[in-house]
Amino acid sequence: MPESNKHENQPVRPAATVIIVRDAEPQYEIFMLRRTNQAVFAGGMYVFPGGRVDEHDHSASYESHHSIPNEQQLGQREALGDDWRAYLIAGIRETFEESGFLLAYDSSGKILEFDNRSQGRFDDYREQLHDGDISLLEICRKEKLNLAFDLIHFYNRWITPAGRPRRFDTRFFITRTPGVQSGLHDGKETVDSCWISPNKALELSSKDKFGMMPVTEKQLSEFASYKTADEFLTMAANNTDFPTYNPSLHPIGD
Repeated sequence: MPESNKHENQPVRPAATVIIVRDAEPQYEIFMLRRTNQAVFAGGMYVFPGGRVDEHDHSASYESHHSIPNEQQLGQREALGDDWRAYLIAGIRETFEESGFLLAYDSSGKILEFDNRSQGRFDDYREQLHDGDISLLEICRKEKLNLAFDLIHFYNRWITPAGRPRRFDTRFFITRTPGVQSGLHDGKETVDSCWISPNKALELSSKDKFGMMPVTEKQLSEFASYKTADEFLTMAANNTDFPTYNPSLHPIGD
């Protein structure tokens, strides 16, 4: 059976991915993770943190545990549709699981930061969340957190081509690295992590030294024209065009 037809009946699952940026020279940098070679989807590839939307991400109980999207984000919310809240929750949850970054405000209204005492506690939360022993909502309740919806900007949407062993309908978001938190791969689904500029990632990819999926390369190619994190984030905050990409696989032999 041709590879393009082997997985033609795979369901398309909703997903969310978060592109986290920080200031750097000569170009701002993006946090990326390398997936384990054993992964069915994007095995061995460098990706942005993210994953599929779970049923619990739709819980109305989150309404009292997130910030209010600002007026600038109304167009983003409209473009996301009725499930806008679930995509943001999934993006934050998966980012915490995969990278350790938790995009939230503490009880004082400041961006959550980890000190020597709290780091270990949140590392435990991350492990429990990954194993399904706790929910993001329970973490918010225990720590009196509000998820930082107002700092995360919807950018575009990509649908995995038919024929892939896993298919996702993914909303991509952009944000700045939160406070003094530091990211790290989880050692399970992801086995390496790094901060890298778009230009450097594309350069290494062209030399087969930094494996990426076509969608990741496409995104980085668009990001490469920006030099600073502020320029890039201003673009994301002011963006009014949210395209959907639905590429197709070419049958082998074409």
